[in-house]
Amino acid sequence: MPFSIECREGTALFDGERSHTYPELAAAVEEIAAQLCSSGAKTVGIALDNGPLWGALDLAALHAGLICVPLPGFFSPAQLGHVIQDAGIDAILTDRADFFSELLGDKVLHVAAHKSAFGNYALMRCAASPAKVPLGTVKITYTSGTTGRPKGVCLSRQSIETVANSLLQASNADADYRYLSVLPLSTLLENIGALYVPLLAGATCVLLPLNEVGLEGATKFDAAKMVRAFEKYKANCAILTPQLLQSMLALGHPLPDLRFLAVGGAPVSKRLLEQAEEQGVPVFEGYGLSECASVVSLNTRESRRIGSAGRPLPHVALKYTEDDEILVKGAVMLGYCGGEAIDGYWPTGDTGYLDKDGYLHLTGRKKNLFITSYGRNVAPEWVESELTVHPAVLQAAVFGEGRPWNVAVIVPKDASLIDDAVRKANGALPDYARIGKWLIADTPFLPQNGQLTTNGRLKRDAIWPHYREKIEALYGEEHGVLR
Repeated sequence: MPFSIECREGTALFDGERSHTYPELAAAVEEIAAQLCSSGAKTVGIALDNGPLWGALDLAALHAGLICVPLPGFFSPAQLGHVIQDAGIDAILTDRADFFSELLGDKVLHVAAHKSAFGNYALMRCAASPAKVPLGTVKITYTSGTTGRPKGVCLSRQSIETVANSLLQASNADADYRYLSVLPLSTLLENIGALYVPLLAGATCVLLPLNEVGLEGATKFDAAKMVRAFEKYKANCAILTPQLLQSMLALGHPLPDLRFLAVGGAPVSKRLLEQAEEQGVPVFEGYGLSECASVVSLNTRESRRIGSAGRPLPHVALKYTEDDEILVKGAVMLGYCGGEAIDGYWPTGDTGYLDKDGYLHLTGRKKNLFITSYGRNVAPEWVESELTVHPAVLQAAVFGEGRPWNVAVIVPKDASLIDDAVRKANGALPDYARIGKWLIADTPFLPQNGQLTTNGRLKRDAIWPHYREKIEALYGEEHGVLR
């Protein structure tokens, strides 16, 4: 049984109305695991909103020895279709059977309704070709997409449990903790940090539908709802992205019961952390990535340095390349779905260093991938390609690092049709990758002005400083500028 839940007492999961004890959770996991095994499924996808049922199904798949693939609700239909095929998912556990029936068409073999003490769901069997995954894979987590076709990160049970135990040790979590799940459980950080860690601690996971904590899609957020949820359910711990933290702090509403707010998933402004300090909010910045089974380093109550990503967790070993790229060993993924197995240090693509006291500092990213303030990965080339397919757009450069929405600098063929081009591009993109605002470039991007390579690639390091002031003005109009 995962995380010895059958040996614990007290409330394990709470949905806002009903408490589910540890023995009740253990019984449900046994029952659902038996159903999954009898179905003949080998790789199951979970497509549900946050709630105790999500947790029970996830634990049941782990207990049954199946491969579990969380299906993010913020993925586009095209991305979901890719994940289902790429991972070889032959069963989907969902409350949206009609949606997936339409998405998969004649690949659906059978749909069975199931009832449990944690809620009702459909088990949809699908025709699937087995995926090539490394031996020992128990979970495949898909990132929010560096392109339109996200990669599946294959993780072992040992890696997942290693990270969860390290986080338990670092956070000093105990049975009095009440974790409010604010982010989708389909994201690896939330899955481990807001479900597995509390269960290891014998604590309570408060698992509400996402709209009840103020989150809709990947970018719409009502901070007042989240604050009310903390108060109503007496939650004292959570994981937030920088944008969610900023929105919460802007309310200035005191939450004296808070004990531990981890913030990560995207670069965090030092000023934002200082603002939290001024308001007495216990915020602890961390760093990680899916390929390293989520968290790599974390600030804690005992070891905290604002502006750093904290000290590496106990299981982590770091080293650096000559150009300061961070390499991580310890609980590294087995490999990508469909790829070869890997071993040893993982190149993160991030640059940084350890200071003399052992705190990790991040200094940048090696490649063009940026992370929005909601923690979603975006490759600008992907968004730019959707814009430049429109006949009105000659060139486009997209920026959005650490921001709630993206800005495009556009070289037009027909400026009067840019609104239409942006609208159509956004229609093909998930919400976290869409363009929030755009501006017209002063001149085309050319080798002559240093903004284009001779083989036609954008030189972002030259484009950004040229348009930085105008771009920051666009953000400042609505959200203020994080510095």
